[in-house]
Amino acid sequence: MISVVLADDQAMIRGGLRAILDAEADIAVVAEAADGRQAARAAREHAADVVLMDIEMPHVSGIDGIRLTATARPEARVLVLTTFDLDEYVFDALKAGASGFLLKTSPPAELAQAIRDCHGGHLLFAPEVTRRLVDSFVRRRTSGAGVPEALQALTPRELEVFLALAKGWSNAEIGSSLFLGEATVKTHVTRILAKLGLRDRVQAVVLAYECGAVGAD
Repeated sequence: MISVVLADDQAMIRGGLRAILDAEADIAVVAEAADGRQAARAAREHAADVVLMDIEMPHVSGIDGIRLTATARPEARVLVLTTFDLDEYVFDALKAGASGFLLKTSPPAELAQAIRDCHGGHLLFAPEVTRRLVDSFVRRRTSGAGVPEALQALTPRELEVFLALAKGWSNAEIGSSLFLGEATVKTHVTRILAKLGLRDRVQAVVLAYECGAVGAD
């Protein structure tokens, strides 16, 4: 069972989200929150797997809520609900530790699947237009400081895996492209994240764009 915290300052929206998720046999809403601090506290108290986080909330914003959740409940994945009007916050959310993004206009079935994917550790930029917007904002916000010294610690094979990882590829896709078994890819990914001091695959994407290792197609 995937335990979820709903964080939105509007009770009506939280109620709608709960109604959608209550219909899913493998998802349980364990708490609701009206700001980022409440969300982090609820994630810790209820050992939540996923926090569905709005960005614009009073008192403590969703961005700060992501940071607080990362400290209070590191195991939790944060799935950000966003709209086109809020896309200037996407990069900040990534840097804070968000694991994925979902448009508020997405259909109910997409919401449930996004929570499952996020809980499974998949890099989630859905729908595709959000990924393109992320690409755009990362390019705009980075300074082009060059390849960080940490990347030089990677072996040639690890660098290949890192570049594929940074494009959002799954382990299966990386394995198919580089002729590696999925178990081998998983081992490489674990070592890469450890060497670069990264929490997860999302942070690998951020680092790759920051250093100019990859760019949007």
